[in-house]
Amino acid sequence: LEQPNNGQTRPPTVFVIFGAQGDLTKRKLIPALYNLATSHHLPQEFAILGVDVISMNTEDFRVTINRDIQELSTRPIDPTIKEWLLDRLYYLSGDFLDPRTYARLKELLADINQTHGTQGNYLYYMATAPTFFTEIVQQLGVQGLVENREDYSRRIVIEKPFGHDLSSARVLNQSLCEVLDERQIFRIDHY
Repeated sequence: LEQPNNGQTRPPTVFVIFGAQGDLTKRKLIPALYNLATSHHLPQEFAILGVDVISMNTEDFRVTINRDIQELSTRPIDPTIKEWLLDRLYYLSGDFLDPRTYARLKELLADINQTHGTQGNYLYYMATAPTFFTEIVQQLGVQGLVENREDYSRRIVIEKPFGHDLSSARVLNQSLCEVLDERQIFRIDHY
């Protein structure tokens, strides 16, 4: 897939979606990633890793995402771009509360990083229920998967709701900042 530069920097990245089988991923994230690929705003060194509790493998995930792209695309599908994106999709089945999930995640990320030349840059997207945010971040920290270094970047995107009131938002923020630097945390609202 030819990517024009246009003077923009698109760092190599593995985009990790926790909650990859949810409605947010299907209706918002995958269409957005497809549109970014169509407009040449994704780096050539790019991959997507879906993580969820639903038991499936990478090939099943690719079939599911292919169907979702066909169903939800707002524009005609470019088969070359669709295949480019599907070839970069991976899946890890595991319980968000099980430390073994994160050990397997670490191994799979190393393989994907090597295969796609993503230079250790990981962007974690929390498309899960808010009750899992703290546990996921803590487990990523235990595995050394959120350390920023000079030669790579690790960041986390958390969508609203960020807590259910001011007090719970402060507790959540404090627990995240025990593992992450504030500059690694992106809080967004997709609406």
